[in-house]
Amino acid sequence: MNKKLGKIKTTERDFIFFLFVAVLVGVGQSVDSATFNNFLKDQFGFVVTQRTLLELPRELPGLLVFIFTGLLFVLGDIRIAAIANIAAAIGMFLLGIIPNNIFIMLLVVFIYSSGQHLFMPYFNSISMSFAEEDKLGRRLGRLSAVMNISLVAASALLWALFYFLHISYVVSFSIGALAFLGAAIFLLFMNKQRVTPQTKRFVIRKEYGLYYWLNVLYGARKQIFLTFAPWVLVDVFHQKVTTMTMLFFVVACLGIVVKPLLGYLIDKIGEKIILTGEAVILFFLCLGYAFAEDLFPRTVALVVVATCYVLDMSLDAVMMARATYAKKIALHEDDVSPTLSLGVSLDHVVSMIIPLIGGYIWVLAGPGGYKYVFLGGALIALMNFFSARRIVIHKKNPPKESQAM
Repeated sequence: MNKKLGKIKTTERDFIFFLFVAVLVGVGQSVDSATFNNFLKDQFGFVVTQRTLLELPRELPGLLVFIFTGLLFVLGDIRIAAIANIAAAIGMFLLGIIPNNIFIMLLVVFIYSSGQHLFMPYFNSISMSFAEEDKLGRRLGRLSAVMNISLVAASALLWALFYFLHISYVVSFSIGALAFLGAAIFLLFMNKQRVTPQTKRFVIRKEYGLYYWLNVLYGARKQIFLTFAPWVLVDVFHQKVTTMTMLFFVVACLGIVVKPLLGYLIDKIGEKIILTGEAVILFFLCLGYAFAEDLFPRTVALVVVATCYVLDMSLDAVMMARATYAKKIALHEDDVSPTLSLGVSLDHVVSMIIPLIGGYIWVLAGPGGYKYVFLGGALIALMNFFSARRIVIHKKNPPKESQAM
């Protein structure tokens, strides 16, 4: 009885600590999302081709996540998540103090991005460790909403600091670095056995094939919006850091409601409907990005594109459905973390290619070249729709051990 009570208290303590992790990571991410594109343009004078080339070192860590987790698996999910946030803190702090040298900047971006990407699968696996099987979406949604509350507060603070006090990028990146460091400290105080220990260095199973493919498509869809959507606002519509921060603030506010709602819907109607619905919405968002400037006066077009940006960023929360799908089809409990990690790596295989192709198309086609990039995005949305329709969740007999390494 006493042992059971002790376990409950440990779980409650760990959950409170992880809430603080979500809050602090939200602060760090708000600094990145709201200021990074303007930082590149203001400090390094980046144009679209340079911005797209930057995605190689920025997304390479995502490709390597599967390798990183295989090398570090003996440490367990909690410790690996802490190391990831320490790396993110170091990288973000260095961004603010490095000299105006592009090669040093690329190295620092690689360090920061390694931490950021390594944390991705572990946020999901740790979050789901606090949930019952039929409430995975709710738990992910609520923890993600907590992160968004911190995003709202941090975005509002950043907007005020930039608008009224005209702070430097050194100050903003230092704020983000301290937040990531704080998240790492809270993780180190959590029970290291919180998540089922991983017993295999790598896990690759044919039964998870559709999950892998959905992540490849997500990587293509994500990178089109992550790279080119904000760049349309910054480069085509000449919006400043205050506008981008305000848009991110709106996204964060919506996320407080959208993420718990999506989590509830994932549990209620299932991953299949959620992912197919996302694909339909993304198809029309791509058309909005592509044709707003042709169909509306410039001021109205700016509002349309900004609205598409807000909706698209909000829909990124649907990644929870891919995480819960992986959890539900896992043949063994210790398959979850390495499978989520492989999903991140697969989506980054495409993430590293899409910016180069999209940037080349944009430049080759001239000032309106971005329209063709988003028409390509619409095609990817259609592929995502038909792929998501194939989702079936059921347990299978455990495969031979030779399929996992």
